[in-house]
Amino acid sequence: MNAHEIDYQIFGEEMQYVEIELDPQEAVVAEAGSFMMMDSDIKMDTIFGDGSNQEKGVLGKLFSAGKRMLTGESLFMTAFLNIGQGKKQVSFASPYPGKIVPIDLSEKQGKFICQKDAFLCAAKGVSVGVEFSKKLGRGLFGGEGFIMQKLEGDGMAFIHAGGTLAKKELSAGEVLKVDTGCIVGFSQTVEYNIEFIGGIKNTVFGGEGLFFATLRGPGTVYVQSLPFSRLAGRVLSALPRNGNSKGEGSVLGGLGDLLDGDNRF
Repeated sequence: MNAHEIDYQIFGEEMQYVEIELDPQEAVVAEAGSFMMMDSDIKMDTIFGDGSNQEKGVLGKLFSAGKRMLTGESLFMTAFLNIGQGKKQVSFASPYPGKIVPIDLSEKQGKFICQKDAFLCAAKGVSVGVEFSKKLGRGLFGGEGFIMQKLEGDGMAFIHAGGTLAKKELSAGEVLKVDTGCIVGFSQTVEYNIEFIGGIKNTVFGGEGLFFATLRGPGTVYVQSLPFSRLAGRVLSALPRNGNSKGEGSVLGGLGDLLDGDNRF
């Protein structure tokens, strides 16, 4: 194997974390901000790019880091190396409620495509790159689902899905239509495209966007019920505007604020 062979265990139900067990000189790489805890004798090091074995020289590292910039991720990742004599553990937490999905790339023909903010951590040696769409329509209208990340190698990788996770096994030619933000990831055998919803009422009053993704089998598709963009949108819409609380149901919300002391005279 090119990637380090790691063992793991996932804990929790709604706010999960994954515990990675590292043998001496084994390492795992993770996105900045996902670290939770670790044993002693684990060395933490900030690396430029993804630290995969395919990177050679300064140009290779610059190219890898540049690809990460396109997905909105940091130029740097963090590597955790076991420099001790025995097995050590390091843990990484999910950023918001949902599920952590383990992906064995050796079972996915060495490649898996995922949403740009889904990647959590992976065995060192796994390459984290960009999956560019070859069709213009996806680039113009794909929205959240246009720039996808690709995980390549033969090791373990871990992605995060918001809310409830649905795993769909598509047979050859079978089509699944999904909101672009609800896609977590899919195997490389799945064909991905963007379709216009159509209809004046749907377009103007539907509230679901103008486009959705079509995923055509064969292959495995992971779908999330709570994309982070949707969660953030609901939070922003509930924030007070001009110093006044939005409340729930206007009149009742205002009455509740008055009773609990939020409105002061």
